[in-house]
Amino acid sequence: MKITVQQIAEPAERQLVEHALKAMKNAYCPYSKFPVGAALLTKDGRIFTGVNVENASYGGTICAERSAIVSAVSNGYTDFKAIAIATELEDPATPCGLCRQVLVEFGNFDVILVSSTSNKVVKSSVRDFLPGAFTPKSLDDHIIQTQ
Repeated sequence: MKITVQQIAEPAERQLVEHALKAMKNAYCPYSKFPVGAALLTKDGRIFTGVNVENASYGGTICAERSAIVSAVSNGYTDFKAIAIATELEDPATPCGLCRQVLVEFGNFDVILVSSTSNKVVKSSVRDFLPGAFTPKSLDDHIIQTQ
């Protein structure tokens, strides 16, 4: 069963999920065959998308979440309201550890995980995925303590 965005109540969240699902079709994943799409919503309503882009040298691969963040930051945006992440797994997939760390760099905002092949949607927050995160505040606290 395909997911329907009507299952998500808030119109802005539905639009975000639609963008993530559409972006996922552009993923470059010849090695893993695991397409991922992400759509990042800024606090002022702008949406930036990203996809996973794999590389034969696996370390050169970039995940969809980081791709969307980099696009937003490149355009001058760093305040985010939500991110939607779409995969083809029956159960929505959570961001990898590196993506979680990059997401938390920009604060605690909503994370909407969606499956393109089932009706499952999971809504959470960045902090829920990375409790005890090392954040910019951690550095500020260290500087204060060492002065």
